[in-house]
Amino acid sequence: MTRTSTLRDPRVERALSRMFAQAEHDDVAAAAVVADRPTGYAPTTARERADDAAAIYMPISAEGGRLLYNLVRAARPTTVVEFGTSFGISTLHLAAAVRDNGRGHVITTELSRAKTAASRRTFAETGLDDLVTVLEGDALDTLATIEGAVDLVLLDGWKDLCLPVLHLLEPRLSPGTLVVADDTSFPSMAPYLAYVRDPANGYHSVDFPVEDGMEISCRI
Repeated sequence: MTRTSTLRDPRVERALSRMFAQAEHDDVAAAAVVADRPTGYAPTTARERADDAAAIYMPISAEGGRLLYNLVRAARPTTVVEFGTSFGISTLHLAAAVRDNGRGHVITTELSRAKTAASRRTFAETGLDDLVTVLEGDALDTLATIEGAVDLVLLDGWKDLCLPVLHLLEPRLSPGTLVVADDTSFPSMAPYLAYVRDPANGYHSVDFPVEDGMEISCRI
């Protein structure tokens, strides 16, 4: 029997094609947001940052999305947690893999009300909304409400918050849980990388050279 990835579903292909095209158009605007706050946006609150970038796509790369899909297919997680929905490009890859596994659910969190609404529309249009729960609000608040084990984590929100979010989720990470962080070449990711690369903190970590860098860490 021939099987086709949900990423090949015409609804998903159309959504990803549209969003990647918009993201490419937004590259200059996204770079300007970063340039205004070269140290990881520290001078502003998470809410102010979300408002600044409410209309800007700052997505995972296409190659990074395919990597996420493969990781979820291989790990077969029951609960996937994503920090930083944005418009939902990475979430679609996660949800497509969950669909093809025949098990699991994606919990994702986004501070921007506009992006939350847009991503929910996209998940409904692609037929993946039954596999995704979008939590609107500050991730340090919304993710604190999660119950049970977390089996795979994607950290792709504001870079200075990746380590605090990881600390928040750590009590729910079992041995073997994968934690993936995007944009690791950003200077503001240095504290996060130092933490997961220190064996004393309980991870086996490897740098994966995709676009702006990804770190794949296994909880040991």
